[in-house]
Amino acid sequence: MLGIFKEKLVNAPKELNSPVSNPHIKAKPSHEILKDFMSCNSSNAFFMTFGNDALIAYSPSNKPSIYQRQFSGLDNIYCAFMGNLHNLSKLNKQYGLSKGSNEAMFITEAYRTLRDRGPYPADQVLKELEGSFGFVIYDNKDGTVFAASGSDGHIGLYWGIAADGSVVISENLELVKARCLFHSEHGLLNFEHPTKKMKAMPRIDSEGVMCGANFNVDSQSRNQMMPRVGSEANWSTWG
Repeated sequence: MLGIFKEKLVNAPKELNSPVSNPHIKAKPSHEILKDFMSCNSSNAFFMTFGNDALIAYSPSNKPSIYQRQFSGLDNIYCAFMGNLHNLSKLNKQYGLSKGSNEAMFITEAYRTLRDRGPYPADQVLKELEGSFGFVIYDNKDGTVFAASGSDGHIGLYWGIAADGSVVISENLELVKARCLFHSEHGLLNFEHPTKKMKAMPRIDSEGVMCGANFNVDSQSRNQMMPRVGSEANWSTWG
């Protein structure tokens, strides 16, 4: 999967921009990164663009894998998903979805349900997911990007900054490392309490120069939680 989003949609934290450029990295603009993605994937790969602001590219697996690759589009919400949810049947029941809904369809519907029935943020669904997964959602109605990976670390999502300043997100680390100016070596990290915020901790090199940042959980912060009534509460009817 590949998501590329302009700066107006996603702003990379300023702490991650090193003041010293790396001469070994030749960053590419976003359209060349897309071209590379399409050329190294199977012939049935495709992409969708949303004006000049965003694109999502997706390719079904071209070799046997324990992880599924799926794509879903619903009500102007688009999701590229990789992995498996062990509790999908239970989640479909909680949200009132059909038994035939796959992981990408569930993620899309769950996001829409929570988006439209605030005040709780759509990322509340993450604490219910069990399995190995990574996904990128683009909400073309609200201009929102939502990306997440499972806490077991089996599937990583990596981000980088293209030569034109666009933010690139993919599970393909080599694609990101070879074509982006700055990148995350270890991927998007989940953490035990998804209701807490992250804070940047400056990273200093051996000469005392700030060369980026590590992001840790801020144990003092907590977002409002969605009230639940029993483990089988049906969120699709919550209001």
